[in-house]
Amino acid sequence: MKIDNFFAELKRRNVYKVAAAYAVVAWLLIQIATQVFPFFEIPNWAVRLVVILLILGFPVALVLSWAFEITPEGIKRESEIAPSESITYHTGRKIVGITIAVAVLAAGLFVFQLLRPRLTSTGVSSSAVNALPENSVAVLAFANLSDDKGSEYFSDGISEELLTVLQKIPGLHVAARTSAFSFKGTNATAQEIGRKLGVAHLVEGSVRKAGDVVRIAARLTQANTGEEQWSENYTRNLKDVFAVQTELAQTIVEQLRGQLAGDAPNPTTKADIQAEVRAAAKGGTENVEAHEAYLQGRFFLNRHSEKETDQARAAFERAVQLDPKFALAWAGLAQTHVWDCNYATEGGQKGFNAHLAAAREAVEKALAIEPEHPAIHRNLGILLARLGRNEEAIPHLRKVLQLVPNEPSAHETLEDIEAQQRQ
Repeated sequence: MKIDNFFAELKRRNVYKVAAAYAVVAWLLIQIATQVFPFFEIPNWAVRLVVILLILGFPVALVLSWAFEITPEGIKRESEIAPSESITYHTGRKIVGITIAVAVLAAGLFVFQLLRPRLTSTGVSSSAVNALPENSVAVLAFANLSDDKGSEYFSDGISEELLTVLQKIPGLHVAARTSAFSFKGTNATAQEIGRKLGVAHLVEGSVRKAGDVVRIAARLTQANTGEEQWSENYTRNLKDVFAVQTELAQTIVEQLRGQLAGDAPNPTTKADIQAEVRAAAKGGTENVEAHEAYLQGRFFLNRHSEKETDQARAAFERAVQLDPKFALAWAGLAQTHVWDCNYATEGGQKGFNAHLAAAREAVEKALAIEPEHPAIHRNLGILLARLGRNEEAIPHLRKVLQLVPNEPSAHETLEDIEAQQRQ
């Protein structure tokens, strides 16, 4: 086939029009995926998968448009249709019409994307965010910038521990960990996050760990504008990470102290804030290895699977071996055994009872070390509820909510108990 005839045949068989239509439809699908997937918390790799599949499908669409034709009787091979019976001209006009309609839709979506940040920052959404209480904050998952991607447990742990301390500061409303960490890996704006979490401020940051050196970058952002209120970089030896976490919490509370409202105590001096943060940080350790093991345990525990609960338990056991006075590690160990009761199929009742006994032992050790810690009361309350001793569980769960009003596990367990009592 001569080259001129080849291009003419491409035109006759609508290959050019199919290529244009495919490109426009693919663009629209990519725009929809990037906008809709984050709303349903679908991970970013799914968007990348859509893009890859659309790219791979492009040559397939061209080959099919060359080899086949749509007829009133259905799809037929091009070689089976006589030139006088071909209706490629009419098909081509339909393809052009569809392409124009999809292009208009894609253009509208593109314009909406361009205007959305302006609308969010100046329109109704801004008013909604402005109406949020100024004493509210969310701690987002800090990004792991370490060369070792297996160090994600460390960056997650730093942000989670900061969140836990801030939750205990009187007068400060802190978004729950599950809600705040749901934005991990997304491209959501500060306005979107603030609106969905119902907070006026965001704490974001990154962690880079290399050997015994850790670099932590943190910033406090105004949710309704995305404006940075404060930022700081810390480069410390790993053994000084505890001091950095305390300094971070103190600085964030100090930045917000003029906005803390309500009847709760409102610290007004730096010394007051330091005392509040020190009180909130009780139950930890100064042993670097024990601390790392604890962070690994929290990381695996938050992944909610039987295998990783076993890994979490091993990490917590290592932490309490390194520091037997590490109350939070004992509380974490108790939590793994409570969860393992749900997986105790092997060994039947014997396995179930063994995990309950281990949970009781761990939580009692934690309580002996730190009798006023909310995580310990939470795990004891959940354990007692698991044993059916609801009346004993209720005071511990209420104690948790008195110390940390937004603690989700205590809320859920207490609601279950109250539902049982109403039956």
